[in-house]
Amino acid sequence: MSFLDLDEWLFYLAEKVELVYSPFADIKEYPEGVDIVLVEGAIANEDNLELIRQVRDRSKILISFGDCAVTGNVTALRNPLGDTESVLQRCYLEAADIQNQIPNEPGIVPTLLDQVLPVHNLVDVDVYLPGCPPNANCIRTALEMLLMEEVPNLTGELIRFG
Repeated sequence: MSFLDLDEWLFYLAEKVELVYSPFADIKEYPEGVDIVLVEGAIANEDNLELIRQVRDRSKILISFGDCAVTGNVTALRNPLGDTESVLQRCYLEAADIQNQIPNEPGIVPTLLDQVLPVHNLVDVDVYLPGCPPNANCIRTALEMLLMEEVPNLTGELIRFG
């Protein structure tokens, strides 16, 4: 939603960039040679881990976008619950209303990592945009600098958590 708060600047941005991968587009394979990628969300399962490694290998500039990607934030609230078995039992058995059973068919639930991790714990991050979500001014400032081939130097209100 904060991205949409860029309002008319989105028209300018659309002229300068080509969207090559998004969870909203029906693109199955992350492409080679991506200049800038915004990664939101923490790394919680094997699918996330495989994708973030591929994204890092195929992208020049990786932006950790939002508090979940930067710190783990809400997604990492499962970490104190213990190992993955404890988490699955809590979700699928203890909290279930009907059909108490842990899905065990391959491909139904991606294998959980032992801990939910922020992106930088697993791959190198070039730019951090904290916030839940990052505010539009922060997003615009960072993207404008990157489009001018400058490294964003965000300070003060532009680098605020929460």
